[in-house]
Amino acid sequence: MQDPDIDRFSSRRSTVYGQRGVVATSQPLASQAGISVLEDGGNAFDAAVATAAALNVVEPTSTGLGGDVFALYRTADGEVGAMRSCGPSPAEATIENVREAVADEEDVDPADAEMPATGAHAVTVPGTARGWEATAERFGEKSLSELLRPAIRYAIDGYPVSEVVSAQWQHGEELFETDHAREAFLFDGEAPDVGQHVTLPRLGESLRRIAEEGADVVYEGEIGEQIAAEVQEHGGFLTTDDLADFEPEFPDPVSTTYNGTEVYELPPNNQGLIALEALNVAEELGAGEHDYDSPERVHYFSEALKLAFHDGHRYITDPDFEEHPPLASKEWAATRAQEVGEECNDDVSFGVPDANAEDADTVLLCVADDEGNVVSFINSRFAGFGSGLVAGDTGIALQNRGSSFSLDPDHPNSLAPGKRPFHTLIPALADFAPDDDGTDDWAAFGVMGGYMQPQGHVQVISNVVDYGQPLQAALDSARWRYREDGSLALEPQFDGNTAAKLVRKGHDVKTLPPALFGGAQIVRSADGVLSAATEPRKDGNAQGY
Repeated sequence: MQDPDIDRFSSRRSTVYGQRGVVATSQPLASQAGISVLEDGGNAFDAAVATAAALNVVEPTSTGLGGDVFALYRTADGEVGAMRSCGPSPAEATIENVREAVADEEDVDPADAEMPATGAHAVTVPGTARGWEATAERFGEKSLSELLRPAIRYAIDGYPVSEVVSAQWQHGEELFETDHAREAFLFDGEAPDVGQHVTLPRLGESLRRIAEEGADVVYEGEIGEQIAAEVQEHGGFLTTDDLADFEPEFPDPVSTTYNGTEVYELPPNNQGLIALEALNVAEELGAGEHDYDSPERVHYFSEALKLAFHDGHRYITDPDFEEHPPLASKEWAATRAQEVGEECNDDVSFGVPDANAEDADTVLLCVADDEGNVVSFINSRFAGFGSGLVAGDTGIALQNRGSSFSLDPDHPNSLAPGKRPFHTLIPALADFAPDDDGTDDWAAFGVMGGYMQPQGHVQVISNVVDYGQPLQAALDSARWRYREDGSLALEPQFDGNTAAKLVRKGHDVKTLPPALFGGAQIVRSADGVLSAATEPRKDGNAQGY
C-alpha cells in the first residue's frame, strides 16, 4: 500500500485518487468518456476501449482507426497479459516491387529508392478496430457498440479543439494533398484554431458502422474496400485479402526485476526489450544510487539506454522472421555494463534506427478499477496523421508505420511480405511487490513519443522505485533523452551545473523544449487504493470517481 508520508503533494499538480476507478489520458474529454463507462458499470477494459475511441476523435492528430493498438494488463484474478493488434505489410510488398514503384514515382534509379516516410507504400494493415473488439469481447462487460457511443457523439455533435491539438493539426495540415484527406480533416481548407468547435461526420459514420456491424466492416466489408482502394489508387499494394487475413494476438509479456519491482513490457516486434535491458544495465551500474540532482545519475542511466538502443535496433524485428538474443536477461546486462565508465562512451552508436520514429506521435491511456484490473492501452498511427491518406469517405486516416521498414535486405527490419514493422509503441506494467504475497500493488503506465518511450519508462520507474516519488511528481520531474544523433538532450528544468558536468563527462548536451520529452500517464492500484497521474507536457488529464 502507498505510504501517505511518501505519496505526498510535491509537484505542479496533485496525484488523483478514485474510489471505484481512475482514468489517465492526454485529453480531458477522453478521460470523461472512460469515467462515464466506469460509472455505468463497465470495468477497466471497457473504459480503455471507450477512451481510445474517444481519443480518435478529440485528438485525431495522434491516433486513429487507421493505426495499431497494444495493451498490457493485469486482470482482477491475477492474470498478467498483453494484446498486440499490429498489422503486417501487404502480401505484394516485396523489396523489388516497392523499389520499382518508388523509382517510378520519384524518377530515380530503383537501386537508390528508399522506403517513403508517407504515402501509400508506408501503409500497413491497421490493427485498431479488431484490437478494440478483441479487448471488449475477451475482458470487458459491455458491447463494443456501447463503448463507441461517446466517440460517436463527439464526432457527430462536435467538440472544442484544445491548444496542443490545434498546434498539432496545423503542423499536420501539409500532409493533406488528397481531396479525401482535406475534406475529412480541414475546415474551409484550414486546420482548426484553438477553441474552434469541430465535427468529424465521416469518421463518426465509420464509428457508427463499426458499432452496428462489428470490426469486420473494416476488414471484410465496405470500409475495408475503401481502405484498399485508397492505397491502390496511390500506387500501394494493400488489398482486401490483406485486411481480411488480420487477427490480433495475445502474446506473453516479457519482464525483468529492477531493484525489487517487476516491470513488464511487450515482446518484439515492439521496443519493450530496450526498456528492460536498460533497467538491467542501470541496476548493474547502480545508477539509481546516485543523488537525484547529480550528473552521475543522468550519465549512468543514459549510458545504459545507449547500449540498449544499440542492441535493440540491431536485433528487434518481427519474431516470425528472425530470433533475438536474451536482451532482457541479467547475464546479458552484466556483460554490457562492463562497457560503461565514468565518461561518455563514444564507441557505441544508436544502432540502425528509423529516423522517422525518433519523435513520432502517439496516445497512451491507463485505467484501473476497484475489481483489481489495471490496463495500459496505446493507440497510434505512428507520425501524426500518418501516411497523409484518408480512405475514401470513411474519415479514417491511414498510418505510416510501414516507413519503419528498410529496402536494404541486410537491414534488421528489411521489408518482406506479411512482415510486421519494428514498433515503437510500448505500454507497460509494474508490480511493486512481486515477492510479497500479502501486498497487491500494481501500476499501468507509459510514456509517449517514438524513441522517448523506453527512456521515459526507465525514468518513471526509477523515480518511483529509487527515489520514492509520488505518481504525479514522477511524471513531472525533468527528463533527459538520448538522441539518434548521439547527443544527450535535457529539459530546460535541469540546472546549468548539471549540464556543464555532463559536458565534462564527454556528452554532447542539448537543451530541448518539453514537448520533445513525451507525454505520460500512470495509474496505480495498491491494496484497494486507486490513484492516477498525467502528463503536464500535453493536455494531460486524470480523473477518478
